[in-house]
Amino acid sequence: MYEQVSHSLLNEILVELKPEIRNLRLRHFFTRLGANFYAIHSLFHLLYGDRPDFKEQMVSLVETLALRYIERSPQLRKSDLAREKSYNWFLSQKWVGMALYCDRFADDLKGLRQKLPYLQELGINMLHIMPILDCPPGKSDGGYAVRDFKKIDPRFGTTAEVGLLAGSLKKRDMLLVLDVVVNHTSNEHEWAQKARQGEKKYQDYYYVFEDRETPDIFEETMPEIFPNNSSGNFTWDEEMGKWVMTVFNSYQWDLNYHNPEVLIEMIDIILFWANKGADILRLDAVAFLWKKIGSTCQNEREAHLLLQLMKDCCQVTAPGVLFIAEAIVAPGEIAKYFGEDAINAKECEIAYNATFMALLWDAVATKNANLLNRGVKNLPEKLERATWLNYVRCHDDIGLSFSDNDVQQCGYDPALHRRFLIDYFTGKFAGSPARGLPFGDNPKTGDARISGSLASLVGLESALESQDEEAIDAAIKTILLLHSMILSFGGLPLLYYGDAIGTLNSLEYLADPAERDDNRWMNRSHFDWTKAENRHQPGTVEFRIFSALKKMIALRKETTAFADFDNRQLLAVDNPNLLVFSRTDPQNSGNRVLVVANFNVAPQTLLIGELKPHGFFQHEGMKDLCSATLVPVEHDTVVIPALSSYWLTDWRERKTR
Repeated sequence: MYEQVSHSLLNEILVELKPEIRNLRLRHFFTRLGANFYAIHSLFHLLYGDRPDFKEQMVSLVETLALRYIERSPQLRKSDLAREKSYNWFLSQKWVGMALYCDRFADDLKGLRQKLPYLQELGINMLHIMPILDCPPGKSDGGYAVRDFKKIDPRFGTTAEVGLLAGSLKKRDMLLVLDVVVNHTSNEHEWAQKARQGEKKYQDYYYVFEDRETPDIFEETMPEIFPNNSSGNFTWDEEMGKWVMTVFNSYQWDLNYHNPEVLIEMIDIILFWANKGADILRLDAVAFLWKKIGSTCQNEREAHLLLQLMKDCCQVTAPGVLFIAEAIVAPGEIAKYFGEDAINAKECEIAYNATFMALLWDAVATKNANLLNRGVKNLPEKLERATWLNYVRCHDDIGLSFSDNDVQQCGYDPALHRRFLIDYFTGKFAGSPARGLPFGDNPKTGDARISGSLASLVGLESALESQDEEAIDAAIKTILLLHSMILSFGGLPLLYYGDAIGTLNSLEYLADPAERDDNRWMNRSHFDWTKAENRHQPGTVEFRIFSALKKMIALRKETTAFADFDNRQLLAVDNPNLLVFSRTDPQNSGNRVLVVANFNVAPQTLLIGELKPHGFFQHEGMKDLCSATLVPVEHDTVVIPALSSYWLTDWRERKTR
C-alpha cells in the first residue's frame, strides 16, 4: 500500500477529530501517531479494509488513542519519554519478578502495599498481580471471566487503590504487571447481557449462531481445551436462544475480532490500565484471538496482526508500557508472538518460555539433562528488543510443551515419555517422591497436564511427612537448582508466591464448590505468613530456601553478563546429566559467567578440556559466585555436586580487579 494513501487518510481524520482533541497541543501524541500511522492503517486495512465503515472505524480508533493520551498523567508521560530514550531498559539483569494472587497473598490491595517489604527483602522488583477485575462469584475462572474490564473486584479494593499501589511501587523502583483478558468476557458482562436482550450490535461482539450447522463445522478442527470440565467449544444460551462460542468455559464468551469495534474496545481497555500505572500488561490467551472455519482457531496469522495493531496503538499513547504474550503454544509458534519479519519486537516484548519450563521438569524426572540440552539448543531465536519470561511454576498446570522431534532424538517415544512424566509427577511411577495430580486428562488422546506446587512436585511434601532428612535436602537442592536456571538463563525470571518458603500443595480448594473440580487450585493457596516468619530462623526449610534465593537474586542483579542481549552460548559436553552454557557481558567480552547445572542425584564430573576451547579454565581455577569459593580442578576434571549448579567466573581476573 502506498504511504501517500495512509498520510492522506490521516489528514482527513485529523480534521474530523472532536474539537476537544483538535484544539489541544499534543505534540508527543501527534509525533508518535504520524510515526506509527502507516503501520496502523496498513494492519487495520488488512483486517477490515473491505468494510463500508472502514474510515469511520479508523476515526474512532484515533479518537480513542487521543482521549486516553489526554488522560495520561504527567508522571507517566515523563516515564514514556525516558523509556523511549533507553528503549532496552527491560533487558537489564536487575529485574526479578513474582506472580501472586492479591487476596491469597495479602487479602486486598491495601494489604498488598503493606507486604511490599517482604518482596523487597527477597529482591523482587517486578510484581505481577493475578487478575483482580470484577468477575461473577463462582464463575470467575480464577479471574479470567471478566464481568467489567474497568472495575476492580470489591474484594480487592478499588481502582483508586491500584493507582496508590502503582505509585508506591514506582517509589521503590518496582514494576507493576496487570492482566488484561483479551480473548473473552464473562457471560455476565454488559456486552453479553445486551446480546442476550437481542441487541444486534452486541451479538456481533461474539460468535453467535441460530443453529448447530456452523458450530459443528468449527468443531471439526477445533481442539477441546478443558475436555473434562467444559467439553466442546459452543454453549446454548437459553435466554438468547442461540449458540455462542465458549472455548474455555461455558460462562466465558469468545470475543469476535472480525468486528473492529471489539478491537477498539479492547485497545481502550488496555490503555485504561496503562493510565492506572501498569508498566507491563499481560495479554491473556492471545493465541485464540482469531477464529475461522477449517482451522484449529489458534495461532492464526490474523491473531498476530491484531497484536501488532494493539502494540502500535499503545506505542502512540503509552510507549513506555510493555506487553507479555500469554501464549502457551508449541515451541515453533511461541517466538512468533514477539513479531515475525521484524528485528525489534512488533507484537509483545515478553513471552512465556513454557518450553524451557517443561524441559526443566523433564530433567527433574529423568535425572539427566538429555532432553533439556536438545530442547534448549532448538529453542527459537528471540528478537533483539524482546525477552523471555522464565519460570519454574506459575498459577497454571504444567503442560509438556516440548518438541516431539527432540524427544525422539533422545531415544524416547513421545507419547510414552509424556506418560512417564505424568506418572512421575503424580506419584504413580515407582520411587517417585512427587505429589501432583493430573489435570485435563483427555481419555480420547491420552494427553494430560500436571498440577501441584513446586515443593510438592520435587518431593518436599513426602520428605517432610517421612522426616527423611536426606530427601528433604534433595528437595531443597532441586528447588534452588531450578531457580538458579531461571535466574541465569537469559530473560526475566518470574518466581511464584510461596515457592521461596517451600509452600506445599493445599487441599482447601476441595471445600469450595466453585473450585473443587479444578485441581490447579492446590497451587493457589493462601500465603502462610506464620510459616514465612521461619525464613529468619536458621536451619528451617523456609530459611534454607529463602536465604539461598535471596543471595542468588542479589548476585544476578550484580552480574551484567546476565542481561539479555543474545549473549548465551550452549556448550556441548559429554556428560548427559549436565547443562552447561556461558553468558557474556555485551559491553565487556572479558566479563563472562559459565553456568553448570547437575540434575543427577549423584555428583558428576566435567572435563575442563571440553571448556578450554571456549576460554574457560585457562588459569588455576574458577570461582563460584554463589559460594564465593574456588572450584577445585583435579585430574583435569571438576566435580559438580548432586542437584546443584555453579555460576563460575574467571578466578585470576577477579583477583586482579
